[in-house]
Amino acid sequence: MAAQINPSILSADFANLERDLKTIASADAAHVDVMDNHFVPNLTLGLPVVQALLAVTPLPIDVHLMIADPDRWAAAYAEAGASSVTFHAEAAAAPVRLAREIRKQGARAAIALRPATPIEPYLDLLPEFDMVLVMTVEPGFGGQSFLDGTLGKIRRVREAISAANLEISVQVDGGISRETIDRAAEAGADVFVAGSAVFGAADIPAEIATLRTMAARHTH
Repeated sequence: MAAQINPSILSADFANLERDLKTIASADAAHVDVMDNHFVPNLTLGLPVVQALLAVTPLPIDVHLMIADPDRWAAAYAEAGASSVTFHAEAAAAPVRLAREIRKQGARAAIALRPATPIEPYLDLLPEFDMVLVMTVEPGFGGQSFLDGTLGKIRRVREAISAANLEISVQVDGGISRETIDRAAEAGADVFVAGSAVFGAADIPAEIATLRTMAARHTH
């Protein structure tokens, strides 16, 4: 699959989200982190703000739910019009049922794993998902450093997908920049969430293009 760059609006200006969405119009999707201050120690935004963003965005919305009860809330984000809804394996009571509910609403369903969560219990369930998100930092706050200890898991996820001949994206989120994107792509990731690396750049469209080009050297 072609390399995709999904800038995280966690690093955008929350008072000017519509403006900042337009600055990343050349990206593949806008990554929106929903945090509830329970599953992670941070509080960001929820469904009303996502609905408002969907009304003005030039890009598909890639929602990442870092919340304690995704079984209750995730389908609503798909119903609202998100193109992709990601929930955490550690928080979902019934991940297969939830993935099917998300898909039923017309969105891509994705499962996320914290750095210490193994992929192995979910390998037999891979056909139920459109994407696997391997967190490359502990979820909760932007600007953290990439954890190289997650590279082995990225490789195992990609190898399992290839062995099963499935069309599933492998997303990475956390510390993605020019310094780390090569390693993540080489390990098997093809969708890259970058926050501060994009929004902190002097030329945001050029940074998106550079990251995509760097990742494309390793993705197929």
